[in-house]
Amino acid sequence: MFLIARKLKMTQVWDKDNKLQPVTLVKYLPNKVKALKSQAKHGYEALVLSDGIITKEFRVKDSQSLGYQIADQIKLDSFIQQNRVKVTGISKGKGFQGVVKRHGFKGGIATHGHRHDLRQTGSIGSAFPEHVRKGKKMAGRMGAEQITVKNLSIIQIDEKAGLIKIKGAIPGTRNSAVFIRQT
Repeated sequence: MFLIARKLKMTQVWDKDNKLQPVTLVKYLPNKVKALKSQAKHGYEALVLSDGIITKEFRVKDSQSLGYQIADQIKLDSFIQQNRVKVTGISKGKGFQGVVKRHGFKGGIATHGHRHDLRQTGSIGSAFPEHVRKGKKMAGRMGAEQITVKNLSIIQIDEKAGLIKIKGAIPGTRNSAVFIRQT
């Protein structure tokens, strides 16, 4: 089962064992099936969903086994509590960052004549091959990448309010689109 939803905020709830659980609130907007892609016509099986704003294609092994037709609406009752889900979203963008924050470099020493170069890269190459090799860890843009968090559990589903409480943190900013897939 698949859903397109909006991340709202993180909060906490008490569970049955009187323990505090961190949860992320996700707002569900009605999802409709826009198209079904078949192996014969497109070369792969897929289910195309839309929440009115975003359209997302979810690849499946057999689209006929899902039992959906075009213009069908995906209901929340198909997501059962305590099921495992994986959530995909775009992480927060951090902008241009140095190597210490971006790659976890140690940085330079603070004494023995070193000044103003505590968080610098250091040497980036050698005498041969006389150029910087591809893939060298350097400063650059960080974040704003597609991230998938697996094995999250659904704590509670409120169908009237259209809210899903997912245990743990999920990627993205508030009101960003997230894609939920049952595992």
